[in-house]
Amino acid sequence: MAIGGLISNRSFGSFIGSVCQGEQAILLHKGERSGIAVLHGNMFYRKLWSQTENGFLSGYTCGRYLRSTVHLDENTLKPLSVSPNGRQLISSVSLCHCKKTHKVSPRQRSRGSFGYYSFSSPVPGGCLEPSDKDGIGKNSTSAYFKSEEYDITEAKVDSFPSPDGTNEAILVGGDMQEAVPLWQDFPKRWVIVLLCFAAFLLCNMDRVNMSIAILPMSKEFNWNSATVGLIQSSFFWGYLLTQILGGIWADKIGGKLVLGFGVVWWSVATVLTPIAARFGLPFLLIMRAFMGIGEGVAMPAMNNLLSKWIPVSERSRSLALVYSGMYLGSVIGLAFSPILINKFGWPSVFYSFGSLGSIWFALWLRKAYSSPKEDPELSKEEKKIIMGGSISKEPVTVIPWRLILSKAPVWALIISHFCHNWGTFILLTWMPTYYNQVLKFNLMESGLLCVLPWLTMAAFANVGGWIADTLVSKGLSVTTVRKIMQSIGFLGPAFFLTQLIHVKTPAMAVLCMACSQGSDAFSQSGLYSNHQDIGPRYAGVLLGLSNTAGVLAGVFGTAATGYILQRGSWNDVFKVSVALYIIGTLVWNLFSTGEKVLD
Repeated sequence: MAIGGLISNRSFGSFIGSVCQGEQAILLHKGERSGIAVLHGNMFYRKLWSQTENGFLSGYTCGRYLRSTVHLDENTLKPLSVSPNGRQLISSVSLCHCKKTHKVSPRQRSRGSFGYYSFSSPVPGGCLEPSDKDGIGKNSTSAYFKSEEYDITEAKVDSFPSPDGTNEAILVGGDMQEAVPLWQDFPKRWVIVLLCFAAFLLCNMDRVNMSIAILPMSKEFNWNSATVGLIQSSFFWGYLLTQILGGIWADKIGGKLVLGFGVVWWSVATVLTPIAARFGLPFLLIMRAFMGIGEGVAMPAMNNLLSKWIPVSERSRSLALVYSGMYLGSVIGLAFSPILINKFGWPSVFYSFGSLGSIWFALWLRKAYSSPKEDPELSKEEKKIIMGGSISKEPVTVIPWRLILSKAPVWALIISHFCHNWGTFILLTWMPTYYNQVLKFNLMESGLLCVLPWLTMAAFANVGGWIADTLVSKGLSVTTVRKIMQSIGFLGPAFFLTQLIHVKTPAMAVLCMACSQGSDAFSQSGLYSNHQDIGPRYAGVLLGLSNTAGVLAGVFGTAATGYILQRGSWNDVFKVSVALYIIGTLVWNLFSTGEKVLD
């Protein structure tokens, strides 16, 4: 869009005039020669017009650079606006009769409004009068506006100081871009990605704080290893319930509402956790399960959102960034939980982390939409990028369960997700205990050293996403890319866990754990990206289905680890994880695909 104003070519340095958000501003005038100031992108142009027999010729000369907007003092220009029906200026200026037209862009129509600058001192008769600056006289200008969908509107103002005599400006449509602040040029689809990133960061902050807080809590309440394992696994009871339901809800009513509900729910449950613990173990188990209910909808809702907002060429990077939010959430939770516990006691981690959800929710309500079609501020250009593929983005009314469960790639996802999450959730919930009991680190050291594996996951998830998208853009098939990335995500952790069995020093143990988790992060460009590949319309349901299997691995794996440790050793725990990683590798490479199998 453009911003135009009629000014004197002798006083070009002071920009005063009418502003119309449109695609081009064209000046018609009664004088012999005049000028128009146009903001095109972030550059300031002077457009000179000379009258000819057949019309007007124009030329551009580049002037000074403007970062985003024109800065005006209170004595010169004031922004006004026209309401969506095109009939009423939202200010004290009155409207005159309808006359000329102004064609606006699709983005402008979607907003239903466009801006207009005039002088700020109202005078009788519905016009605005400027202040007399620099001893230059006043003259009269009429600006005409029209939206394609709305009524024609004319607003008449006394305006520009000019020694060239009376001029008349008519602003009409053309083909220029709007000069907007730089932050407004940031792609809206990546705003959605960043908000999902923040939600997942909070998700793991609220989840991992228990893995640190459980150490002082178990001493205070005299819990043994089996009880600790039961408490850790109780989260997954609720988490399991909403995996498929969350996907169904997201595919039917939209990911915005479902993810927003989930964050609020788990944040409230986090804040109530210390209170439940004081009432007794059953209440704590129920509250942890309630927290799992909220977090259970997060991944299906996010997957639904990104399947609608992100084109295939950006899929791996966007998902990697969102999931790196989980890893950074673990970093923040594990790093700050010991500090808060030492200073304020273990309940403080639940109160402080849980309260952050309210801030996120306020931003979410303001900025997020379930699909590009629902966003009134999305530009036409970005909408073309998002909607340019052949993938249907229509809401799902009926879930074809028989068709979904008849596809081998769906079962490859389910089985592989189970194998992957067994090892991942054990490390997530038991790593601080391993550092404390086996490596003999204290509470503070355990929390800080647990940060390293999650930092490597955050870094390698984004590296893997970039590699995967680059390989796809260079012509390698999506199927091949998904198999390569997930094979790294399985065999990397398996290798480093086998090394963990043999290491003798704490430093090497921490290094192996970090490398294991770092290679695990390649899974974000493997199985975690595959739901949108094989069934984009059912991305939420598919992730809910496969993640249900993943949650079952968390439930059984976390609880089983407690019982294994009472009768065996940590080496036995790691051997089970390695075996499942190998099984997952075989299933994935035999039956997975990157092609769409569900319409």
